[in-house]
Amino acid sequence: MSKVVLITGASSGIGEATARRLGAEGHVVVLGARREDRLAATAKAIEADGGTAEVRRLDVTDRRDVAAFADEAAERHGRIDVIVNNAGVMPLSRLEALLVDEWDRMIDVNVRGLLHGIAAALPHFQRQGSGHFVTVASTGAHQVVPTGAVYCATKYAAWAITEGLRLELDPAIRVTTVSPGVVESELADSITDPGAREKMRTYRANSISPDSIAAAISYAMGQPPGVDVNELIIRPARQR
Repeated sequence: MSKVVLITGASSGIGEATARRLGAEGHVVVLGARREDRLAATAKAIEADGGTAEVRRLDVTDRRDVAAFADEAAERHGRIDVIVNNAGVMPLSRLEALLVDEWDRMIDVNVRGLLHGIAAALPHFQRQGSGHFVTVASTGAHQVVPTGAVYCATKYAAWAITEGLRLELDPAIRVTTVSPGVVESELADSITDPGAREKMRTYRANSISPDSIAAAISYAMGQPPGVDVNELIIRPARQR
C-alpha cells in the first residue's frame, strides 16, 4: 500500500537514500530541507524511475515552517502516513573548546527540530487514527565519546522523546527509533574543531551506506498495522 511519507533532512545522506528507496517502492515522498536544489535533483531522479516526489524548502528549527510542511502535504493528499524526522547536525568538539554557537545549533536542529516534526504531524495522525513516527537518532544515544558530549546528549534526547511519545500514544500510531552507527554522509563536514575533525576521519574509515539505514526504515514501515518496530540499531560490523 502506497503511503504519504514526509522526510526532513532529505537533501543528502540518510534522508536522500530514504527518499530514493521509498520512492522506488511506490510511496509518495515529500522531501524537506534547506538546500532546495539538492531536493529538486533527488525528486527528478525518483520521478525518472517512475516514483512520485515533492519538494519543499524546510527549516526544522522554525516551528511554523515545519507545521506548514505537514499541513500542506495533508491538504494535497488527504492524509500523511509517516514522518521521518531525520534532519541533524554533528559539529563535534571537546567541551573545553567552548564552541557554544555549535552547541546551540545541535540543540536547535537535533532536539527542537524533532519536537517540531512531532508537533506538526501528531494532530494529523490523531485525526486519522493512524500514522508512524520515525526518528533517526544515533548510536551516540547509547554511548558517549570524547568530542561528542553535546551531540550524544541531543541524540539521547531524541531517543528519550521518541520513547516517551511511543508510551503516551494510542497504539494505532506507531513509533520507531532508528539509531545508525558510522554512515557515509556529510555530517562530519560540519566539524570545525581541527582535533575532532582528524579523529572523525580515522573513526569513519569503516562506514556503511546510508541505504542500509533506508532499508531499516522501509522494514519498520512495512510491518502489518499491529506490529510496532520500536527500535533498530544499525552499525558497521567493525564498529564497537
